[in-house]
Amino acid sequence: MSLITPDFGLLFWMVVIFGIVFFVLAKFGFPVITKAVQTRSDHIADSLKAADEAQARLSNLAQEQARMIEEARLEQSRILKEASESRERIIAHAQEDAAAEAAKLLDHARVEIAAERESAIRDIRRQVAMISVEVAEKIVRKDLGGEADQLALLDRMVDEAEQARKPN
Repeated sequence: MSLITPDFGLLFWMVVIFGIVFFVLAKFGFPVITKAVQTRSDHIADSLKAADEAQARLSNLAQEQARMIEEARLEQSRILKEASESRERIIAHAQEDAAAEAAKLLDHARVEIAAERESAIRDIRRQVAMISVEVAEKIVRKDLGGEADQLALLDRMVDEAEQARKPN
């Protein structure tokens, strides 16, 4: 018996054994294998569907994140603008207060200077008047020995006062 040209009996038994193995596989093996392949195919399809949903959610989250970042930037710029405006108002108010206070101090200093000047002028006038009276007293005692000298002095002073009153 050769394998290249098998006998009819060998061929018969090979077909019978192949049929039995095929029947057993068809009855018990193929349904299990088909079921496993189908389960695996369903699992892969579900995984792809879940991955697509996750990708879509991730895309939505990325868009939401970009929107939130933009809102945060806008809020930040608004807060910075408000802080800048507030700072400017505070600085302007402080400058106004400082200017008002400086003006008050300057006015007060001017009033004090004027009062001091008036006081100094009064003191100088008083001292000049006292010195003048003393000098005049000494001159009058020296020059006015008699009544005629006194009358001549009075006449001369009246003439000088009249000339001082007349416009030149």
